[in-house]
Amino acid sequence: MMDVNLVLLKKNSSQKAFSLSSGVTVIGRRHDCDLRIPLMSVSRRHCQLNRDEGTLKIRDLSSRNGTYLNGKRIDEAVIQAGDYIEIGPLKFVLQIDGEPKDIAQPELAAQALPQERASTGDSATDDFESFVELDELDSLEDDSDSLLDELDSLDEIGPA
Repeated sequence: MMDVNLVLLKKNSSQKAFSLSSGVTVIGRRHDCDLRIPLMSVSRRHCQLNRDEGTLKIRDLSSRNGTYLNGKRIDEAVIQAGDYIEIGPLKFVLQIDGEPKDIAQPELAAQALPQERASTGDSATDDFESFVELDELDSLEDDSDSLLDELDSLDEIGPA
């Protein structure tokens, strides 16, 4: 069985890995999603990853802002180790069986962003805090730091 991780690329160049242990992983804002991202720019049920006989697929679940694979909006696609997945303002790298070992921010990501996804800041993908506006917070009433703390505290993907 494959060891599959989604590695979150954070603004400060740190990373956080989320293990995908089940055959189907639903990502979204709802409490019952396998990986919950509490941001209004992420749909309630945003996308789904399916593992089937050594093949991994990602499928957008008719999300409002789309699911992006290596900078291109997709409906459904086969994904491989090293692929970049964007869900709302967050960028993940797919890691399978420890590959790729070295994960870095994609150099051309900011240039590949469609205009409607750019924030008012200069480099939206490099500064994910710029996406965390108070009016975007779903269940959090504090400031944007509390959302970053909650994202940092997500230790594993699993039922809520």
